[in-house]
Amino acid sequence: MKALITGASSGIGKSIASYLNTLNFELILVSSDKKKLKEARDEINKNAQMIVVDLRNEREVFELYEKVKNENIDVLINNAGFGLFGNFSETDLERELEMIDVNIKALHILTKLFLKDFMKKNYGYILNVASSAGFMAGPHLDTYYATKNYSLKLTLGIYEELRRAKSNVKISALCPGPVNTNFNKTAKGFFEIKGVNKDYVAKYAIDKMFKEKLIIIPTVKMKLAIFLYRFVPTKLLLKITYNIQKRKSQ
Repeated sequence: MKALITGASSGIGKSIASYLNTLNFELILVSSDKKKLKEARDEINKNAQMIVVDLRNEREVFELYEKVKNENIDVLINNAGFGLFGNFSETDLERELEMIDVNIKALHILTKLFLKDFMKKNYGYILNVASSAGFMAGPHLDTYYATKNYSLKLTLGIYEELRRAKSNVKISALCPGPVNTNFNKTAKGFFEIKGVNKDYVAKYAIDKMFKEKLIIIPTVKMKLAIFLYRFVPTKLLLKITYNIQKRKSQ
């Protein structure tokens, strides 16, 4: 069995790669940071394949697929992504466009291309790392929330198409709350709520993916919160979310 993991140099992606290694998967580790990727590869499995790719660059995303399309990959983990705190009128546009390129475009391209291959052999798993943010809007973290909405809803639509086709290809969305990763540093903010251990999230996600769970939410607390969202009026939920996000900004 072979798995490709984007964003594998740190955070959830690295933890997922490490757990898959314990399950005797051959690994293809993908990241834009060559130094951190090599460190992660050496820590996890020195025999793992390492590919340095800038997922902000559409051409490089297609080149990644061309490089690995004959590797007989069984599992695709679309984990790479980042956020940016701040009012939408003030945040850096170029950085937001890069976020859209990574969180949406790269995920979309890889999901489509690998899905086609998986459907031809009628086998394979795709895990799209979304977020609890995918269930709502996120004032002060607008673009990030919007990208995670895209990831989640795309996954749900594809799931139903596969189900109706009676396909053996499976797709899931991982929707955690705060996790102890480098997200805060990259997004220039911080979480007041203690994040969940990334190794726990990784193991939980992979185990549930193989059990064909569609929406994977690692903690009871976050499951309850997402359940309650639907009963809160939209404008009130926006106010609550804004106040939470505003307190995270540095």
